[in-house]
Amino acid sequence: MDFKFTAPCHFGLEKTLSYEIKKAGGNELEVTDGRVHFKGSENTMALANISCSVAERIGIVLAEFLALSFDDVYDAVKNIRIFDFAKIDDRFPVVKGQSINSKLSSIPALQRTVKKALAESMSRHYKTVRLSETGDLFPVRFFLIKDKMTVFLDTSGEGLHKRGYRTNSGEAPIKETLAAGLCDLARVNCDTTMVDPFCGSGTLLIESAFKALNIPPCLNRQFAAEKWDFFPKRTWSDARERLKEKIIRDSEFKAFGFDKNESMVSLTLENTKKALFPEFSKLLKAEKREISDFKYDISWKNVKVITNPPYAERLLNQNQAAKVYGEMGNTLFPRDGHEIYVINSNPEFEDYLGYKAERNRKLYNGMLMCRFLMYYNRH
Repeated sequence: MDFKFTAPCHFGLEKTLSYEIKKAGGNELEVTDGRVHFKGSENTMALANISCSVAERIGIVLAEFLALSFDDVYDAVKNIRIFDFAKIDDRFPVVKGQSINSKLSSIPALQRTVKKALAESMSRHYKTVRLSETGDLFPVRFFLIKDKMTVFLDTSGEGLHKRGYRTNSGEAPIKETLAAGLCDLARVNCDTTMVDPFCGSGTLLIESAFKALNIPPCLNRQFAAEKWDFFPKRTWSDARERLKEKIIRDSEFKAFGFDKNESMVSLTLENTKKALFPEFSKLLKAEKREISDFKYDISWKNVKVITNPPYAERLLNQNQAAKVYGEMGNTLFPRDGHEIYVINSNPEFEDYLGYKAERNRKLYNGMLMCRFLMYYNRH
């Protein structure tokens, strides 16, 4: 059976997500800002959940309609066949939603309306006025953009940025899905030497390893839809086995992380062991080092520096940021052919660094508008 799915992502990573969706078997893609719609089977759903590095979640679209009033919402949602998935005693909470540039803006009111309409659909189908909601969980979400509303069933459960390896992190960590997107934009591959001079809890290092070695980022976690009787259990086991077979086990990839804080170095090494099989975790190394002491090792080949230095908005005042960014310019440049990629929100970053990026791309890190600055001299 084919379904229509929706997958949100960080603004600016739609192209990366589209490529990953196609690899998972998705077709008839519709790309909008921060979201990709596609069609596919339950196998596509499982593969996308496990393998997509930049998707925030994978949802089955239940309805799409124009919503200019709460009556519009109620009338459309009460005709959703939620009972095709959920049994009489199953839970179907309206977990979360968003409204952007739309006439209806109250999220709580929209949640209540969607929930009430879904309950009517279930009650009418099962011919009951009482729904215990004690069984399996079928989380429902919605987004309303320019008055067009999409209601979908969340197959992922917890957001797909939760890979399972980062139970602890440093201050202002970069989100795993954004880190994966940066590694994709930097074209990390199996012969890359990846270097992060501000490694924090190791997110960029780990996501670069996933990318370089073709390791599915969510291989070791569970998903909401795995508990649904609607889909055969072997859907998930078959997807995992299929993806494991494509892992690159013989490569020249290496990753080196540095941080001035010893506790962050320890956390990086701890997270690396959680994220990677032992045969791969040895490819990632981390040690304590100030940015002022950074040096390129003569043995490093195909170097890509990918980093998320501290922001003035979060961890540093403007003077401290200027000093750190100036030291980056002194130690990372001249780069002798090495590629450098930096995500930062400071509009004066390039002035402090002392070097103008060859290209930059607008991305969002949480609510902060950032630039992904690229120094690569590609021909």
